[in-house]
This record gives sequence, structure tokens and C-alpha cells, in this order.
Amino acid sequence: MEKEGVDRRELLEKLEIELKLRKYSSKTIEKYKYYNETYLKSGKSPKEFLKKYVNKSRNTIRSVYFAINFLHKYVLNEKFNEEIPLAKKKTILPNVLNKTEVLEIIDKTQNLQHKLILMFLYYAGLRLNEVKNLKWTNLDFERKTIQLKIAKGENQRTIFLHEKIIQEMEKSKIPRQGLVFESNRGKKYSDETIAKIVKQAAERANIKKRVTPHTLRHSFATHLLEAGCDIRNIQKLLGHKSLQTTQIYTHVANKDINNISNLI
Repeated sequence: MEKEGVDRRELLEKLEIELKLRKYSSKTIEKYKYYNETYLKSGKSPKEFLKKYVNKSRNTIRSVYFAINFLHKYVLNEKFNEEIPLAKKKTILPNVLNKTEVLEIIDKTQNLQHKLILMFLYYAGLRLNEVKNLKWTNLDFERKTIQLKIAKGENQRTIFLHEKIIQEMEKSKIPRQGLVFESNRGKKYSDETIAKIVKQAAERANIKKRVTPHTLRHSFATHLLEAGCDIRNIQKLLGHKSLQTTQIYTHVANKDINNISNLI
């Protein structure tokens, strides 16, 4: 759908500005720009363009839909001129480790930096991005809290600083300034490096499940729920805007399942 008299590059620049104003993540911005550049080049209507993705996953179709819808709504200031059905989001249950598996992953990791990364992912339930951007100033050892100012959507939240993390950090000789986690070259860890640290730790623990940084966050939430923690408190700890997002863990927690099994 080429617009007469409108430069495609100009539209994409406007798109990026609108996304940044709404604090979309850098990954989402790149994805929206890619889909919309392909869309604008195609010269097709929104519905015709979406047809090329019918054999892709429903998450991909939804991503493309939201991307071009954003362009129309906030850049072109117009609605779709045709009705487009939107594939429903499929509920995918999170992969969760049991407590023994988590402890094996942590205990079998000798590198102190790597062990602490694993511990912040599990004992604080941090996102990968939050771990790699974590600063010493975010940690309050006296109050035993983590003040997150780098969370998704720039929402601030307070999380408990677990005693086990404090004990491990006392072994560290790292100067307590700047980022908590830096490579040997003094640079911030990349997403790929942290994912590799988690994967290799799981392999050392002989865990056959697919384990990612988010698996440890999922395990954190699920174990809290199984221990009787109120789901609204878990929502706050995870930094979820909607309680509905947190409720996914009710489908994997075995607390209620065990209660039902005791009835027979």
C-alpha cells in the first residue's frame, strides 16, 4: 500500500518516533519496523498482506497484525478499511523446574558471577534484561530489598533481596559500583551470554528440559504460589501490570492438584 506523495522512509521514521514515545522496547520497535517496511513495499491491503502469514504461528500473525495496525492508527491516522479477523492468543503454559532442579543448577555452578546471575533470576524472579542492567545502587543490603528502576515499561518495583544472594555476594571482591554484572572486559553481559550461562548450568545439572533465563523466573513465581503466597503479591514482585498475566501460574502450580488428590 504505497501512499502517493509519502516517502516510505519518512513513514518508518514517524513510526519509530511514535513507538519510542510510548516506550516500546527496542526489540519491538525493530520488529514493527521490519513488518511495516515489508508491508509498505508490498503494495497490498492489510488483509492481503496478512494472508502470506496464514501458515505461520498464531503469535506471528498477531505480531504482524498489531504492527501494521499501529502504523495505520498512529502514523497514517486511519482505520483499516476492511474487517480483519484476529487469531486468538494461544495459552502456552510456562516451563517450570522443581526446587531440587533449581538448587542443582545453582550448586553445580562454580563461577561466582554466573552463580549470582542464576540466583537473581530465581531468588528475585528478575527478567533477563533486569539482571544485565542491575546496578549496585539498586540493592539495599540493610533493608534487604531490590529497588528496580529498569523494569519493563519503566515501572518501579521493590523485591526482597534474598538472604542466600546476600551470602554469596559477600564472597565477591567486585567493587560495588556501576553494574553488578560485567564481563572480564568490563562490559555489560549480552542476552546471548546470559542465556548460555543458564543453558550450560542446566546441562551440568543433567536437566533434560529446555531451560532459559525466563524458566527460572517462572519457577520463582510457581514455587511462591505453591508455598501459599497471595497471587497479588506475586504480581507485584514480577512487575505484571495485569493480574491475568500472573494467573498463568495457577495452571502449573501443583498445590491445588495435590489438594484434590487427597480427596480420594
